[in-house]
Amino acid sequence: FSHHLSICFGFRHRQIYRGGLLLYLAWQSFKEKETGFTFHQNNPLKYTSLYKKGILMNLLNPKVSLFFLALLPQFVDKSIGHIPLQMFLLGIIFLVQAFAFFVAVSMFSEKLGRVLFHHSFLAKRMNIIKGSILGMIGIQIALSEK
Repeated sequence: FSHHLSICFGFRHRQIYRGGLLLYLAWQSFKEKETGFTFHQNNPLKYTSLYKKGILMNLLNPKVSLFFLALLPQFVDKSIGHIPLQMFLLGIIFLVQAFAFFVAVSMFSEKLGRVLFHHSFLAKRMNIIKGSILGMIGIQIALSEK
């Protein structure tokens, strides 16, 4: 019982800490100056260097490795056989859907960036919007019972 109580107590402390951290970030957002977006055209990045950086980040990301090692094998049917081929096909399916998702996110982000760039009213209030969202999530996490 006491071990269970100490685990719950530790979880509650971490929960309050995480909520407090988000509230601190919200406060920092509210304190930032209201400025619009400015784009600097110094040196455009090359797509190949961005691609290499993305590959390296994914290879070093433990969540991606854990997904492939822990979750993906659950979808392999041993009765069919050809386990390496099944893993390869599941990996290809994962890559295709991830590529489609990230293309959609980048297209949406580019369109949103254009809207914010052309509407300075929204761009100047991004700190307030960001701070409000972080504050609401921080309060939700800090006061959550689960």
